[in-house]
Amino acid sequence: MDIGSLRHQVRLETPTETADGDGGYTTTWALLDPPVVWAAIEPASQQRLERVVANAVSSDTSHIVTIRYHSGVTTKARVVFAGRTLSVVGVQNVQERNEILMLACVEKVT
Repeated sequence: MDIGSLRHQVRLETPTETADGDGGYTTTWALLDPPVVWAAIEPASQQRLERVVANAVSSDTSHIVTIRYHSGVTTKARVVFAGRTLSVVGVQNVQERNEILMLACVEKVT
């Protein structure tokens, strides 16, 4: 991976549930630490998706986001950049070396 291709600053968030007082929960989003990382963001192609996370990919997957390794990123996380929100649906630790993560994401339109 060419580190120079990580040219977008993105925010990493994870959901947290807080009791709402009525027996239910409210989901809010908390920043991971570090909250802002550099990323490469590419439109997803089916062949590339199959290589990233074949078991987690659906036809809704729209982007592949590549970041340096971050242990807090799971399929519950989301990536926010330029006013856009991408939900993480698959995570691949490239070559299991804890250096690079490739995230299969779905853009959430609000």
